[in-house]
Amino acid sequence: MTITEKILAAHAGLDMVRPGELIQARIDLALANDITLPLALPPFREAKGTKVFDPDKIVVVLDHFNPAKDIQSAEMLAEARRFAQEVGLTHFYDIGEMGIEHVLLPEKGLVLPGQLIIGADSHTCTYGALSAFSTGVGSTDFAAAMLTGDCWFKVPQTMRFELLGQPRAWVGGKDLILHIIGDIGVDGALYQAMEFSGEGVGALAMSDRFTVTNMAVEAGAKNGIFPFDDTTRTFVGDNQSKEYVVFESDDDADYVQTTRIDLDRLEPLVALPFSPENVRPVSEVKGVRLDQVVIGSCTNGRIDDLRVAASILRGRKVAQGTRLIVIPATPSIMLQAMAEGIAQDIIHAGGAISTPTCGPCLGGHMGILARGERAVSTTNRNFVGRMGHPESEVFLASPAVAAASAVAGVLMDPRDL
Repeated sequence: MTITEKILAAHAGLDMVRPGELIQARIDLALANDITLPLALPPFREAKGTKVFDPDKIVVVLDHFNPAKDIQSAEMLAEARRFAQEVGLTHFYDIGEMGIEHVLLPEKGLVLPGQLIIGADSHTCTYGALSAFSTGVGSTDFAAAMLTGDCWFKVPQTMRFELLGQPRAWVGGKDLILHIIGDIGVDGALYQAMEFSGEGVGALAMSDRFTVTNMAVEAGAKNGIFPFDDTTRTFVGDNQSKEYVVFESDDDADYVQTTRIDLDRLEPLVALPFSPENVRPVSEVKGVRLDQVVIGSCTNGRIDDLRVAASILRGRKVAQGTRLIVIPATPSIMLQAMAEGIAQDIIHAGGAISTPTCGPCLGGHMGILARGERAVSTTNRNFVGRMGHPESEVFLASPAVAAASAVAGVLMDPRDL
């Protein structure tokens, strides 16, 4: 079996599972936010729910519209707060503690290798970077999981991506996953597990791995997953106090497809509107005028991402007429950015720093685009109207490309600065 199959089998109480099987499995963690929790409460109430199966295993992070941007979001936030208090949730994160959920949970040590995690948010697949099975579900499935502690799955087939070599300067996890999506398309891994293996895995920092698995869903995948190694061990060793189980793919595991990728041949990439699969080398499209640059999100709001951006912004200025918005993903990342002088570098360059929020990524707040405006963003989706007006445009890129573009005021290859 593959890593994914072994985790599913273990949580279903089975010796073996095969792709296509329908199983019922015990979950280790279920996650929702200020948008998806209120959607889950009607089915929860309809099922006569008055308490959750385990208050320690339900996590709610108010990260999308918090602080409240309008009356409607304030009401949703208030409903989530009332429910968390009513059922006594242990892990409830509001202003002051909340960060972007998919960065906050690993930081808090709530995600461990070998776990089975579901979330009422499509980018829950992020946690596969820690060799866990994690996937997004609808709010009704989340409601059922809150009640029972179980969820049903169809066991996915697994695609293997064998990584070789190591990335060159200014190339990171965002470029790797954009390369893959550009190659196989937004439905190229439809309801499949994307497993990453090979010697090149060791060349990827944990922040790169989180970025890759975060965008597995943009290829249609059920989940993305990395093997456990020394990098994983170091990360969880710093962030957890519980025991965990490590699963490894068998040598004779079945893969529906194997693709080899030479990391040292990748270059900085950008996904043009209006799809994450519309990928080009930034060197081929540089010069496109920009109104806004956003660096942050559950894809690229980690301290490593901010360090890359600051190394380019330091001693430079954001171009006149271009807005730079930087959003550290959690309070601790914000504090670290301040301690390292990164926040000062961003502000001196002419950028603005926000409290942790998903904000502009989903067109929520803190950076909505007007008609005809164009942005480079380190987020994960660039569909029509994703960040604002239906006649605006979003280009997806790495923190390096985003920071270089903020300085130039146009799409820019960081190698050209």
